Amino acid sequence: MKQSLENTAVLFVDVINDFDFEGGDDLLKHTDEILPSMKKLKDFAKDNELPIIYINDHYGLWQADFNKIIDRCKNDRSKHVIDALKPDKHDYFLIKPQHSAFFQTPLQSLLRDIGKTHLIMAGIAGDICILFTAKDAYMYGFDMHIPENCMASEEKEGSEYALYLMRTVMDAQIEPV
Repeated sequence: MKQSLENTAVLFVDVINDFDFEGGDDLLKHTDEILPSMKKLKDFAKDNELPIIYINDHYGLWQADFNKIIDRCKNDRSKHVIDALKPDKHDYFLIKPQHSAFFQTPLQSLLRDIGKTHLIMAGIAGDICILFTAKDAYMYGFDMHIPENCMASEEKEGSEYALYLMRTVMDAQIEPV
């Protein structure tokens, strides 16, 4: 990674997910494909003492309590993903009302307060929530690295197009973890 780790934070977007919607089976299949890389990224962050910030859909609970979101989302299909990637007491956890992790959340203030200007973004869905988050991060002046093997969408083509946009329009580094 070309950026200094001192100014780096890792964002995990919507990794606590129930996959209970139209297209959820496809998203789960593609999430399973990136799960080893996501775990590797989480381990890298922990080993290098990088802050990990989870930003997740609220699932109608409107409480930034990851245990409540996990209880709401955990089912037979999602359990292995949630167990592998769930936050711990040292991680930050924010809820979001819509696609972008920045929209109506304290993420920008948190990042500025902890002095982070470079973001490693990972999660699901790449062609929606990661893309919208990257657009806002770019507009706010953050440098970005989006590991292509740490992002899943319902359709592979959606991820590929989102990665193309993030690389060409938002100047994000796109390379594997």
